[in-house]
Amino acid sequence: ARALICRPAVLLADEPTGDLDDENTHIVLRLLREVADRGTAVLLVTHETEATAYADSLYRMDGGVLSQEK
Repeated sequence: ARALICRPAVLLADEPTGDLDDENTHIVLRLLREVADRGTAVLLVTHETEATAYADSLYRMDGGVLSQEK
């Protein structure tokens, strides 16, 4: 929340839903989607497969190789 106060051009989110239950995970992902819709570039790193529904682009890191999924 503190990172959003100044309306940054880019937001880096590393596992923002790591220890959350399903309901709160979806709340956070919806909020990040809203931030992106207002013009902030959001780079989200996560293991949450549900996050793909909120993404414009999806990249996967596997064995040190980055590839575009979507």
